[in-house]
Amino acid sequence: MQVQELLRTATTTLAQAGVGDASLEAELLLRHCLHVSRTNLFLRQKETLSLADLQRFHDLLHRRCQREPLQHITGTCEFWSMDFHVSPAVLIPRPETEFLLDHVLSTLTNEPFQPRQILDLCTGSGVIATVLAKELPDAEVIASDYSRDALSIAHRNLLRHNLAERVQLLCADLLTAFQAALLFDLIVSNPPYIKATDLAHLQPEVRDWEPHLALFGGVSGMERIDIICAKAADCLRPGGWLFMEIGADLAEETEQALRQAGCYEQVKVLPDWAGKPRVAQGRKKL
Repeated sequence: MQVQELLRTATTTLAQAGVGDASLEAELLLRHCLHVSRTNLFLRQKETLSLADLQRFHDLLHRRCQREPLQHITGTCEFWSMDFHVSPAVLIPRPETEFLLDHVLSTLTNEPFQPRQILDLCTGSGVIATVLAKELPDAEVIASDYSRDALSIAHRNLLRHNLAERVQLLCADLLTAFQAALLFDLIVSNPPYIKATDLAHLQPEVRDWEPHLALFGGVSGMERIDIICAKAADCLRPGGWLFMEIGADLAEETEQALRQAGCYEQVKVLPDWAGKPRVAQGRKKL
């Protein structure tokens, strides 16, 4: 079977399985199978694949039709124009987290002093810590997570981007390792925030393949966010910033939790590029 015919057939198969952007995903799967660029694949449109390559592609196609995420199949995900390792142990990085980082970095450009001590809380794959270490080369970064499997992936990503010596990995349950220690100028977090009752409404790629520990924030979605809002100030120096990615349906509750803590100013929730409430911020009072 020629490449062009195989792509047409695979697109139909993926669409019937409920996969969005079926044409693009068919192309990405075949490129991964053959280890070729988009241009190279285009030049091979009339080429007939070997039986070994054809079988391998069909195996990958079957996995995707089972709604296994494309990023798990390829083992990588692009984020912040960089490639990162991913696995079922970590969340697949999303544009919402890029927005979080874009807002953090743009806010810091207006600060007279740049942060020297940074905490990436609930680091997962380590994308936040990696980007912050790359973009803020004078800062020291700690990346913490409760999952040792997640930290293993984060370590691989730091090695991949030559930042393993700049970022310290720590296995800890939220802020328990830093209680009553004014260590940080900046805390950035993408905590679990999906409501447990929303499980049935998630896409199969998320519901069946991504780690529930990193997804769900209890019945209300606020279980972890409430703790961070109440405890983060104990770890921030005066004037230090807290930024969190949150669920679009949790803006009011998160802003209230930050205000109830009584130690933050400039409290607000920012809409993301899609106009949905996405980033909560607060600055510890001087």
